[in-house]
Amino acid sequence: MTLKEFAKLVGMSQTTVSRALNGHPEVNEKTRARLIEAARQHGYAANAHAQFLATGHASIIGCVIPVTGRSEIVNPIYADFLAGAGEECSARRFDINLSMVADDEQAQAYRRLKSKGLIGGVIVQFPRHDDSRPALLDSIGLPYVVHGRVTGHDAPYSWVDVNNQRAFERATGFLLQLGHRRIALLNGIEDFDFAHRRRQGYLTALRDAGLSTDPALMASREMTAAYGYGQALRLLDMPDPPTAILCSATTIATGIRQAVEECGLTLGVDLSVVTFDDDLSYYANRDTVPFFTAMRSGVRMAGRLCAQRLIERIGPRNAPATQDLLEAELVVGRSTAPPR
Repeated sequence: MTLKEFAKLVGMSQTTVSRALNGHPEVNEKTRARLIEAARQHGYAANAHAQFLATGHASIIGCVIPVTGRSEIVNPIYADFLAGAGEECSARRFDINLSMVADDEQAQAYRRLKSKGLIGGVIVQFPRHDDSRPALLDSIGLPYVVHGRVTGHDAPYSWVDVNNQRAFERATGFLLQLGHRRIALLNGIEDFDFAHRRRQGYLTALRDAGLSTDPALMASREMTAAYGYGQALRLLDMPDPPTAILCSATTIATGIRQAVEECGLTLGVDLSVVTFDDDLSYYANRDTVPFFTAMRSGVRMAGRLCAQRLIERIGPRNAPATQDLLEAELVVGRSTAPPR
């Protein structure tokens, strides 16, 4: 069904219908609601090119996903983030376009999306602490929101991030209060900004407690269960093993749990574990008393907020840059106790 046919069906001008369905503020909300319902009943969807001509932007947000040597697209953390972004887009009548590219092809991908004119803006994923993408997107004029932050980028830009440094400082402090002094850190890849900040929080808490750091107790790698399993075995085999492990994802924590049980030990008795809990759909840690003690901050909620902020920036209001810093909540579960 064309715009002309749909407008004739509802008895309104093509201009009014187009403006109502594309969010123009001058259209009466009662009229807009009636047209949206009529479009749903009759299966009418506006042509993307027509939307672009009517509004000056496309009702599509993009996600450029770097995949070289890693597996972000199948990472359950990213899946939940994308689900949250999708929920917000659905509510605001936007779509999502995913582009998977090699790391060294990202700049070309962003330029290609801009030149085609059918992407209103992009969510920047997996930022590194020296990331060049915000400067690139500023230069080509493509609206964006960063999921995370980019240390060293001084120009104003929109981002949504968890206070990772504060979260890991609090988590380390919690273990210190329980009496632990040998605390290991199993972090994500520290080229990424979030992992860099988490290490800083861990180191700050140890320094404030007057403790020296042991490089043998720290590791940085892709956040998988296999990584947690292998590192836990290595740590437990040390002459002076840690009494507690702080890790960056529930996936890592599940691997640690498997290793501890295979060694005939009990988590929360022989070894304490605190994880970062993204409140994932398939790694739920929400029993009445959760199994894992965790710093919790829902990544699905972050996805919704990123999509909301991006749509605000590419909509008629052209909102200024915004910064949303989310605080993680300490949830005490069964995986921690004072050291033996």
